[in-house]
Amino acid sequence: MEVEFLGGAREVGRSAVLVDDSLLLDYGLLTADPPQYPIRDPEPDAVVVSHGHLDHVGAVPALLKGSRRPTIHWTPPTADLARVLARDTLTLHGNSPLCPFTDEHVARLGEVEQRHGYEEPFAVLGGPDAGGYEVTLFDAGHIPGSAHVLVDDGDTRLLYTGDFHTDDQRLVAGTTTRPDADVVICESTYADVTHEERAAVEQRWAERVRTTTWEGGTVVAPVFAIGRTQELMLVSGANDLTPYVDGMGREVTRLVRRHPEFLRDPEALRDAAGAARFVTGRDGQRERIAADNALILTTSGMLTGGPVHAYLPEIRGDPTNAVTLTGYQVEGTPGRELQEHGRLAIRGQVRPVSARVESFDFSAHADREGLESFLDAYRDGRVLVNHGDRCVAFAEDLRADGYAASAPELGERIEV
Repeated sequence: MEVEFLGGAREVGRSAVLVDDSLLLDYGLLTADPPQYPIRDPEPDAVVVSHGHLDHVGAVPALLKGSRRPTIHWTPPTADLARVLARDTLTLHGNSPLCPFTDEHVARLGEVEQRHGYEEPFAVLGGPDAGGYEVTLFDAGHIPGSAHVLVDDGDTRLLYTGDFHTDDQRLVAGTTTRPDADVVICESTYADVTHEERAAVEQRWAERVRTTTWEGGTVVAPVFAIGRTQELMLVSGANDLTPYVDGMGREVTRLVRRHPEFLRDPEALRDAAGAARFVTGRDGQRERIAADNALILTTSGMLTGGPVHAYLPEIRGDPTNAVTLTGYQVEGTPGRELQEHGRLAIRGQVRPVSARVESFDFSAHADREGLESFLDAYRDGRVLVNHGDRCVAFAEDLRADGYAASAPELGERIEV
């Protein structure tokens, strides 16, 4: 079995791993200006998508250009979320060189997709001898529908972790499955971090919201539409907070509620959605809400676009207000600039932000301890570290601990 890293190697974003020039695992994009896509355009026989985040699924419709029709395998939530993300990409970049697909390619997804549940093995055609693969998806505990992908060609069992979390969140439970594998391609987003206990993070965040609004301020919480919006809605509900919810998170909440079997507590999400106030953005509504001593959950999580840009100019100049960053901020994004330097490009000009800026670790990724506990089951195998800012360093640490570990470079092909 041979694997080629077309994206996500020694970086966070545009994940894409090609197996035997035949089976593609994920095909995402890197949120940047301009967006970055995998380093080349493969022509696989089949595609398996680990989950519905932009950096793993964002470029999949581009695989359906011309006469190409690879079968696309994913879970039901991932299938729905992929379409939402594709439509949003078309809204932002359609009819420009920045977008490698069209509405027609998105429509073709329905012609080629196959949806699968967890731990239900399925056959995938292809491979160097056309013998094909047996593929199984396992719950990865990251977002609804997220999966570890196990690929078995009869000789080698390759486990592609995708993004995963070993601890419970309110939205989904942490991963507990450790399928047998000879080789593990493991994400490492938080390889140098120890997460604060989630209950303590929730308490600090809720107290920041209460204190800010009591003092007459407004709290803007930039959130990822998929996963983080719903998680913060649940945290808000558990702390008697009533948020405004704006952006793509509105539609995503509706979609994930269609798949209660992929949620930890469907009833709690139903109640949280019923209590939230969803924003339409009509007739200056956002400006009024920004002045309303409110809690606002809004996309985008890294401040790269979306309704958050309507709220931040309204609240940035008053130190009574607060911006609570609730997720990972990729280097080069406006969110990282705000986090590290307290400034933000607004309407073409870089402006200082006087509002309080705080970061809260609501990560849906395993931390160092979680990664090590997961990989402990694979001490006799081979570990290829990807999807992180410190892939090389983490691989070195694993080798020092006795693992056969390495961090492939972008474009590298490896026999496993």
